[in-house]
Amino acid sequence: MDKLVIEGGLPLSGAVRISGSKNAALPILLAAPLLDTPVTFRNVPDLRDIHTTLKLLNILGLETAFEAGTVTAAPATALNPEAPYDLVKTMRASVLCLGPLLARLGQARVALPGGCAIGARPVNLHLSALERMGARFDLDSGYIDGRTSGLTGAKIVFDQVTVGGTENLIMAASLAKGETVLENAAREPEVVDLANFLIACGAKISGHGTAVIRIEGVSSLKGCEYSVMPDRIEAGTYLVAAAITGGNLLLKDCPSHALDAVFSKLREMGVLIDETPEGVVVKRNGTLRCVDVTTIPYPGFPTDMQAQVMALMCVASGAGTVRETIFENRFMHVQELMRLGAKIKVSAQSAFVHGVPRLIGAPVMASDLRASACLVLAGLAAQGTTEVSRIYHLDRGYEGMEKKLQAVGARIKRAKE
Repeated sequence: MDKLVIEGGLPLSGAVRISGSKNAALPILLAAPLLDTPVTFRNVPDLRDIHTTLKLLNILGLETAFEAGTVTAAPATALNPEAPYDLVKTMRASVLCLGPLLARLGQARVALPGGCAIGARPVNLHLSALERMGARFDLDSGYIDGRTSGLTGAKIVFDQVTVGGTENLIMAASLAKGETVLENAAREPEVVDLANFLIACGAKISGHGTAVIRIEGVSSLKGCEYSVMPDRIEAGTYLVAAAITGGNLLLKDCPSHALDAVFSKLREMGVLIDETPEGVVVKRNGTLRCVDVTTIPYPGFPTDMQAQVMALMCVASGAGTVRETIFENRFMHVQELMRLGAKIKVSAQSAFVHGVPRLIGAPVMASDLRASACLVLAGLAAQGTTEVSRIYHLDRGYEGMEKKLQAVGARIKRAKE
C-alpha cells in the first residue's frame, strides 16, 4: 500500500492542467451499453475508478480500450445483465449500469453498491423511479434483480435531489417508450455533460441543467466521438492548493462556469482568482479569513469541496462554521486535521473551525477520496513532514496528483507504507 510523504511550507508556482472529470466520465462510460455502434470518449482521466468501470463494461460484454486519455468501446454481441459484487463494492457509480441494462435488455442484476464511507447514499430513489417506468425489483443476496417487459415514459418527482438517480433515469428514459419528465432533478454540470453526450448519440433531451428534465424516448442510439468536461472538483482542489501555500498557480482547462460557488467562497476568504484567456490564475491576497460554508446541491457549494476548504480555514484568521447537509458522515478528516494542530469542534452536522497560525506535520490517514485531498493540502501548508496513508482513495479521483504538485514546486513523493 502506498503513502504520500510531504515536506510542507513551500509556496506553489506554475501551471496545472485540469484533467477530465471523474464524476462526468463514469456515467458517460456506463451509458455505452445503450449504443448500437462504437463510441470514442476523449479527455478521460487515468484513474482507478475509470479502469474499474472499463472492467465492468468488459464483464457486461463490451470491448473497450484505453490509451492516453481516449477510450473506445464497441457494442456487445450479447449483453450480460449482471454487475458483480467484486467490482461494484469498490465503486458506487457502478449502480448506474442499472438503467441502461433495463432499457436494452429488460433485465439487470446489479450488486448493492459500495464506495467511499461518507454516509448512506441509498438507491431507493433510483428503484422507485424506475418502477414508475414499469420495472420490477427484488433484493436477493445483496443484489438488485430488475426486470421489465418494456420501460414506458412517466412523470417522476424525486423526493430529494439525487445526482445518481437523475443520471440513471436519463439513461433509462432515452430508450423508453414515450416521454419521461424528471422533476426536482439534479442540476450538476456532470448531469448536463451526460445529457449532452446522449444527445450527441441521438437522444431527445431538454431542460438538463434545470430542475425539470424532459426525455422523449427513441428507438436506438448511435455511437459518436465525445470529449468529457474538465473536473471542477480537481480544479477547486488546486485553487485551494495555491491559497493554502501562499503560491501562484495558473489552472489550464479550468471549468470556470461550474465553479461559481467555490470562486465566491474563496474570494470571500481573501483568495485572488482571475479568469484569463490562458486559464484561471489563483493566489492569496494577504491574510486569509475564515468564513461560514454550507454544502447544498448544485449550484450551491459542493460537498466534494467541503474537506478542502476546511483545510484552508484551518490556517485562516478568525473562526467559521462548515455545515454539511448532503452526507451525514463526511467529517472523518477532522480528527486527522487535528493531528496536524488544527482547532476544530464537531457538533452534529456542523464543524466549528478556529484558525491557527500554522499546522505541524504528522502521520495522518485518509478515510475517503476528498478527505485524502484535504490532508494533502494540509500537508503542503504544514511545517515539517506529513505522511498521508491509505492514498488508494486519492487514486480513485485525482490523476497523477503528486506529479502535478511536484511540477509546481511541492516536495511530495509516493512511498510504500
